[in-house]
Amino acid sequence: MKRNEQPMKKKKCYLYTRVSTEAQAERYSLEAQSGRLYEYADYRELIIAGEYCDAGRSGKSIKGRPAFQQMMEDVVCQKDNIAYVMVFKLSRFGRNAADVLRSVQLLNDYGIDLISVDDAIDSSTQGGRFTLAILSAVAEIERENIIEQFMAGKTQKILDGKWPGGAIPYGYRSENKELVLVAGEAEIVRKIYKLYLRDGMGQILLLFT
Repeated sequence: MKRNEQPMKKKKCYLYTRVSTEAQAERYSLEAQSGRLYEYADYRELIIAGEYCDAGRSGKSIKGRPAFQQMMEDVVCQKDNIAYVMVFKLSRFGRNAADVLRSVQLLNDYGIDLISVDDAIDSSTQGGRFTLAILSAVAEIERENIIEQFMAGKTQKILDGKWPGGAIPYGYRSENKELVLVAGEAEIVRKIYKLYLRDGMGQILLLFT
Protein backbone atom coordinates (compact mmCIF):
# COMPACT_ATOMS: atom_id res chain seq x y z
CA MET A 1 0.00 0.00 0.00
CA LYS A 2 1.32 3.41 -0.98
CA ARG A 3 2.14 6.06 1.63
CA ASN A 4 -0.92 8.12 2.68
CA GLU A 5 -3.21 5.69 0.85
CA GLN A 6 -6.20 4.77 3.01
CA PRO A 7 -7.11 1.08 3.34
CA MET A 8 -10.30 0.15 1.50
CA LYS A 9 -13.24 0.20 3.90
CA LYS A 10 -15.13 -3.09 4.01
CA LYS A 11 -18.79 -2.95 3.03
CA LYS A 12 -21.54 -4.08 5.38
CA CYS A 13 -24.46 -6.40 4.73
CA TYR A 14 -27.59 -7.85 6.31
CA LEU A 15 -28.37 -11.57 6.15
CA TYR A 16 -31.97 -12.73 5.81
CA THR A 17 -33.12 -16.35 6.22
CA ARG A 18 -36.58 -17.91 6.18
CA VAL A 19 -38.31 -21.28 6.28
CA SER A 20 -42.06 -21.71 5.91
CA THR A 21 -42.34 -24.88 8.07
CA GLU A 22 -40.29 -27.01 10.45
CA ALA A 23 -40.23 -29.74 7.79
CA GLN A 24 -38.15 -27.87 5.21
CA ALA A 25 -35.72 -29.93 3.17
CA GLU A 26 -32.22 -29.99 4.66
CA ARG A 27 -30.82 -27.81 1.89
CA TYR A 28 -33.23 -25.02 2.83
CA SER A 29 -32.95 -25.30 6.62
CA LEU A 30 -32.10 -22.15 8.54
CA GLU A 31 -28.70 -23.60 9.44
CA ALA A 32 -27.91 -24.42 5.80
CA GLN A 33 -28.96 -20.96 4.63
CA SER A 34 -27.02 -19.16 7.34
CA GLY A 35 -23.90 -21.24 6.80
CA ARG A 36 -23.86 -20.55 3.07
CA LEU A 37 -24.39 -16.83 3.61
CA TYR A 38 -21.53 -16.64 6.10
CA GLU A 39 -19.24 -18.36 3.60
CA TYR A 40 -20.20 -15.95 0.84
CA ALA A 41 -19.84 -12.87 3.07
CA ASP A 42 -16.36 -14.08 4.00
CA TYR A 43 -15.52 -14.64 0.31
CA ARG A 44 -16.64 -11.09 -0.56
CA GLU A 45 -14.97 -9.70 2.58
CA LEU A 46 -18.25 -8.19 3.79
CA ILE A 47 -19.02 -7.24 7.38
CA ILE A 48 -22.25 -8.79 8.66
CA ALA A 49 -24.03 -5.91 10.40
CA GLY A 50 -27.25 -7.78 11.18
CA GLU A 51 -29.05 -11.11 10.84
CA TYR A 52 -32.81 -11.46 10.42
CA CYS A 53 -34.69 -14.76 10.53
CA ASP A 54 -38.35 -15.65 9.97
CA ALA A 55 -38.83 -19.25 11.13
CA GLY A 56 -42.06 -20.97 10.12
CA ARG A 57 -43.19 -18.00 8.02
CA SER A 58 -44.66 -18.09 4.52
CA GLY A 59 -43.14 -16.00 1.75
CA LYS A 60 -46.61 -15.12 0.44
CA SER A 61 -46.65 -11.66 1.97
CA ILE A 62 -44.37 -9.26 3.81
CA LYS A 63 -47.05 -8.67 6.46
CA GLY A 64 -46.60 -12.09 8.03
CA ARG A 65 -42.82 -11.79 8.40
CA PRO A 66 -41.83 -9.61 11.38
CA ALA A 67 -38.06 -10.09 10.95
CA PHE A 68 -38.28 -9.04 7.30
CA GLN A 69 -40.28 -5.96 8.25
CA GLN A 70 -37.72 -5.06 10.93
CA MET A 71 -34.90 -5.45 8.43
CA MET A 72 -36.59 -3.11 5.97
CA GLU A 73 -37.25 -0.59 8.75
CA ASP A 74 -33.54 -0.68 9.63
CA VAL A 75 -32.76 -0.10 5.95
CA VAL A 76 -35.00 2.97 5.83
CA CYS A 77 -33.49 4.31 9.08
CA GLN A 78 -30.03 3.69 7.61
CA LYS A 79 -29.19 2.09 10.94
CA ASP A 80 -25.99 0.39 9.80
CA ASN A 81 -25.29 1.99 6.40
CA ILE A 82 -25.18 -1.37 4.67
CA ALA A 83 -24.40 -1.99 1.00
CA TYR A 84 -26.10 -5.37 0.55
CA VAL A 85 -28.95 -7.58 1.71
CA MET A 86 -28.01 -11.21 1.23
CA VAL A 87 -30.33 -14.22 0.94
CA PHE A 88 -29.58 -17.85 0.18
CA LYS A 89 -32.23 -18.06 -2.54
CA LEU A 90 -34.71 -15.56 -4.01
CA SER A 91 -37.68 -17.64 -2.82
CA ARG A 92 -36.45 -17.07 0.76
CA PHE A 93 -36.69 -13.30 0.16
CA GLY A 94 -40.27 -13.66 -1.03
CA ARG A 95 -42.67 -15.56 -3.28
CA ASN A 96 -44.88 -12.65 -4.27
CA ALA A 97 -43.39 -11.02 -7.37
CA ALA A 98 -44.90 -7.60 -6.64
CA ASP A 99 -43.61 -7.65 -3.03
CA VAL A 100 -40.13 -8.75 -4.13
CA LEU A 101 -39.80 -6.04 -6.76
CA ARG A 102 -41.14 -3.33 -4.43
CA SER A 103 -38.70 -4.39 -1.72
CA VAL A 104 -35.79 -4.42 -4.17
CA GLN A 105 -36.78 -0.96 -5.38
CA LEU A 106 -36.80 0.27 -1.77
CA LEU A 107 -33.32 -1.18 -1.27
CA ASN A 108 -32.14 0.55 -4.44
CA ASP A 109 -33.58 3.85 -3.21
CA TYR A 110 -31.11 3.64 -0.33
CA GLY A 111 -28.21 2.50 -2.47
CA ILE A 112 -28.48 -1.12 -1.32
CA ASP A 113 -28.28 -4.16 -3.60
CA LEU A 114 -29.80 -7.61 -3.16
CA ILE A 115 -27.60 -10.68 -3.51
CA SER A 116 -29.15 -14.13 -3.90
CA VAL A 117 -26.24 -16.51 -3.44
CA ASP A 118 -27.68 -19.77 -4.78
CA ASP A 119 -29.28 -18.02 -7.79
CA ALA A 120 -26.05 -16.06 -8.50
CA ILE A 121 -28.04 -12.80 -8.60
CA ASP A 122 -26.58 -9.41 -7.78
CA SER A 123 -29.01 -6.53 -8.36
CA SER A 124 -26.10 -4.13 -8.79
CA THR A 125 -25.66 -5.53 -12.33
CA GLN A 126 -28.04 -5.14 -15.27
CA GLY A 127 -28.12 -8.91 -15.79
CA GLY A 128 -28.87 -9.42 -12.12
CA ARG A 129 -31.83 -7.03 -12.24
CA PHE A 130 -33.23 -8.78 -15.33
CA THR A 131 -32.84 -12.24 -13.79
CA LEU A 132 -34.37 -10.98 -10.55
CA ALA A 133 -37.54 -9.86 -12.33
CA ILE A 134 -37.91 -13.24 -14.08
CA LEU A 135 -37.23 -15.40 -11.02
CA SER A 136 -39.55 -13.40 -8.76
CA ALA A 137 -42.37 -13.99 -11.27
CA VAL A 138 -41.52 -17.72 -11.43
CA ALA A 139 -41.55 -17.91 -7.60
CA GLU A 140 -45.07 -16.46 -7.53
CA ILE A 141 -46.32 -18.87 -10.20
CA GLU A 142 -44.85 -21.76 -8.18
CA ARG A 143 -46.68 -20.54 -5.05
CA GLU A 144 -49.99 -20.28 -6.95
CA ASN A 145 -49.54 -23.83 -8.31
CA ILE A 146 -49.00 -25.14 -4.77
CA ILE A 147 -52.22 -23.43 -3.63
CA GLU A 148 -54.17 -24.85 -6.60
CA GLN A 149 -52.90 -28.37 -5.90
CA PHE A 150 -53.81 -28.02 -2.22
CA MET A 151 -57.35 -26.85 -3.03
CA ALA A 152 -57.78 -29.58 -5.64
CA GLY A 153 -56.83 -32.15 -2.99
CA LYS A 154 -59.39 -30.77 -0.54
CA THR A 155 -62.10 -30.72 -3.24
CA GLN A 156 -61.38 -34.33 -4.16
CA LYS A 157 -61.70 -35.38 -0.51
CA ILE A 158 -65.14 -33.75 -0.35
CA LEU A 159 -66.22 -35.49 -3.57
CA ASP A 160 -65.03 -38.79 -2.09
CA GLY A 161 -67.12 -38.15 1.02
CA LYS A 162 -64.05 -37.65 3.18
CA TRP A 163 -63.18 -34.94 5.70
CA PRO A 164 -61.16 -32.16 3.96
CA GLY A 165 -59.60 -30.95 7.21
CA GLY A 166 -60.20 -27.84 9.31
CA ALA A 167 -62.52 -27.51 12.30
CA ILE A 168 -64.07 -30.82 13.41
CA PRO A 169 -67.88 -30.61 13.07
CA TYR A 170 -70.06 -31.20 16.13
CA GLY A 171 -71.01 -34.85 16.40
CA TYR A 172 -67.63 -36.18 15.30
CA ARG A 173 -64.11 -36.69 16.61
CA SER A 174 -60.87 -37.19 14.72
CA GLU A 175 -59.11 -40.55 14.73
CA ASN A 176 -56.09 -41.00 12.44
CA LYS A 177 -57.28 -38.03 10.35
CA GLU A 178 -60.68 -39.67 9.83
CA LEU A 179 -64.00 -38.49 11.29
CA VAL A 180 -65.69 -40.86 13.71
CA LEU A 181 -69.24 -40.39 15.04
CA VAL A 182 -69.72 -39.44 18.68
CA ALA A 183 -72.94 -41.24 19.52
CA GLY A 184 -74.41 -38.77 22.03
CA GLU A 185 -73.61 -35.67 20.00
CA ALA A 186 -74.73 -37.28 16.73
CA GLU A 187 -78.14 -38.03 18.26
CA ILE A 188 -78.54 -34.35 19.22
CA VAL A 189 -77.75 -33.33 15.63
CA ARG A 190 -80.37 -35.79 14.31
CA LYS A 191 -82.99 -34.36 16.68
CA ILE A 192 -82.20 -30.80 15.57
CA TYR A 193 -82.68 -31.75 11.92
CA LYS A 194 -85.95 -33.53 12.69
CA LEU A 195 -87.23 -30.47 14.56
CA TYR A 196 -86.16 -28.20 11.70
CA LEU A 197 -88.22 -30.25 9.23
CA ARG A 198 -91.39 -29.95 11.33
CA ASP A 199 -93.89 -27.25 10.38
CA GLY A 200 -92.99 -23.96 12.03
CA MET A 201 -90.06 -25.35 14.02
CA GLY A 202 -87.50 -24.23 11.42
CA GLN A 203 -88.34 -20.55 12.00
CA ILE A 204 -88.09 -20.97 15.76
CA LEU A 205 -84.68 -22.63 15.52
CA LEU A 206 -83.41 -19.86 13.27
CA LEU A 207 -84.04 -17.36 16.06
CA PHE A 208 -81.32 -19.11 18.12
CA THR A 209 -78.69 -19.22 15.35
